[in-house]
Amino acid sequence: MTQAAAFANQFAAVYLNFDASNPQQRADRLKPFLPQGAQEQFGWNGYGRMSAGAFQFTGINVRDANNAVVTVTYQAGSRRGLLSVPIYYDGSKFVVSERPGLLPDSGPAGLPAVADPDRDSATETELRPQLEGFFKAYAAGDQVDLQRYVANGVTVEGFDGALTLAQLKDVVVPVGEGSTREVTAVVVWAVSSGSGTATPRTDDPATQPAGLEQAYRLTVEKQGGKWFVEAVQGASRPVG
Repeated sequence: MTQAAAFANQFAAVYLNFDASNPQQRADRLKPFLPQGAQEQFGWNGYGRMSAGAFQFTGINVRDANNAVVTVTYQAGSRRGLLSVPIYYDGSKFVVSERPGLLPDSGPAGLPAVADPDRDSATETELRPQLEGFFKAYAAGDQVDLQRYVANGVTVEGFDGALTLAQLKDVVVPVGEGSTREVTAVVVWAVSSGSGTATPRTDDPATQPAGLEQAYRLTVEKQGGKWFVEAVQGASRPVG
């Protein structure tokens, strides 16, 4: 199955990318996938262009010992879709046995609304400076600095300077009690453009650091009257 998936993914990456300004390139790249005597463009009329990516194996329907249909997901612009690829296996090699079929993707799931939790504003205010310091140290990956913000015996790996904290945007603490709490923090990371420009141009957005808003679920524990981070992971949506 792994080999069939890889073969179909590679085929889809060639088949769904074409440009009338250089049709021969596609024809040459298709050859390793097609049976002898197949039309070199395998159904494309040589006009227009298409650019697709994000190819992923999504399923296989095995017909018999030699034949199967592999389904691959792809994205072209703002559209996601499926490509059904019929393949033949002779015991050692694969070949595309028939023209593939484009299929529509079902689209995203409907997301039901859930009520926002009642918030513990006092604990949010108390936590904010500690979490701001934690995320700065988390971005830098400085283990000495991180130990000021994490619970005793806990080690948290950081980003080693790949990110910097632009903003701690929100801290959400549901109403509750106890010395251990589950909280959500929304941060904005500054991500370097990697342009190599010593001084980013203010008139060129591409050279400015990107801002990427992220949400984290934190387990925090109160020790000696101060909150410390016990665990950090990606946030999940509240369950309604």
